[in-house]
This record gives sequence, structure tokens and C-alpha cells, in this order.
Amino acid sequence: MDGVIDTLASLSGWAALLVVGALAFGESAAFVGLFLPGETALLLGGALAATGQVSLPAMVVVSTVAAIAGDSVGYEIGRWTGPPLRRSRPGRWIGEERWTRAERFVARHGPLAVLLGRWVGVLRTLVPALAGMNRMPYRRFLLFNALGGAGWATAVVLLGYLAGASWRRLENHLGEAGAGFAALVVICLAAWWLFRRRRRRRARGGARP
Repeated sequence: MDGVIDTLASLSGWAALLVVGALAFGESAAFVGLFLPGETALLLGGALAATGQVSLPAMVVVSTVAAIAGDSVGYEIGRWTGPPLRRSRPGRWIGEERWTRAERFVARHGPLAVLLGRWVGVLRTLVPALAGMNRMPYRRFLLFNALGGAGWATAVVLLGYLAGASWRRLENHLGEAGAGFAALVVICLAAWWLFRRRRRRRARGGARP
């Protein structure tokens, strides 16, 4: 992996954009994320922008589009191959433990898992395929895919840009921070749901004669 990173660090302009975009796309579309996390590519892309090797706005746009498109392809792979994908040679190589973890995550959070999974390593790679396997309506999937892809790609590229040459230090902690962010979102949504539920109960109680 260090060789890939060293090669990417030497690129500039359209070459850098294409390689970072391809890695962000392939993370879910071809399970590249199990070899090279998309966060690493995007962090480095932001660092390249900080040194002037590539345009920051261009890197954000390309990374966002590639991330959303990659998850959409991953969704279609899961939708058309179905459960046999897990029993295939690539599926067995991924490992049942990873599949089970991602499957429980999707079952627990539904469409929201598509957005939250963006921030957690292996989930970012497997959740789109599982959403397709479970026949999640594509429009619903695309909404959370677009929200998650835009937020994740923009945030990670900007973090790489701000970190500059120190992006590797940030890489070691980004996964933990992403998991924490996902947990925070779940807590906030749960609190909001409970608040709305309580208000509805009060409204019903006040409406009784």
C-alpha cells in the first residue's frame, strides 16, 4: 500500500484527480476499500491540493461524484448478484464476520446505514452491496448515498488539505473519529424521534374531551 501512496503523492493535475477519483469509486464498486481505504486516498488528495499540485475545488467535486457513483455501482452489484455474492470466492475472501457486521448495521439503521456507513471503514465498502441485496428502494438509497457521499468526501478532502504534510498522523485517528461521528448522529436522531413521539402523545392527550 505504501507504494501506491508514494506513487499517488508524486502525481498532479488531472492524473491526481483521476487516480483519487478511481480509488473513491472503486471502494464500493470493486471492494477496493478492503485494500486501500478511500479515506487514505481522499486525505492524500487534500494534501496534494495544499501543496498546489491539484485544485482543491476540483478534488472535492471529483471525489464526491466518484464516491456517490461507486456506491451506486456497489448497490447494483448487490441487487443483481444477491446472496450468492457472499458465497462467491471474493465474498468468502471478505469474510463472514465482516459481512455479518455490515448486515446487522443495515438491519438496525435501514436507509440511514448508507449515510452512517460512510464514516466506518469496512461498512463503507459493504453496506451499498447489502442495500442492493435487501432490495432497498433505489431512490431512498440514492438520497442517503448522495448526502453521505457529499459530506464524507468534502470533509475528508478538506481535512487532508488542512493537515498538509501531516495528513498521515490524521489518518491514524480518522476511523475512530468517523465511528464517533456516526454514533453521535444516531444519538441525535434517537433524541429527536423521542422528542417528536412525546409531543404527539401530549397532543393526543390534550385533544381528548
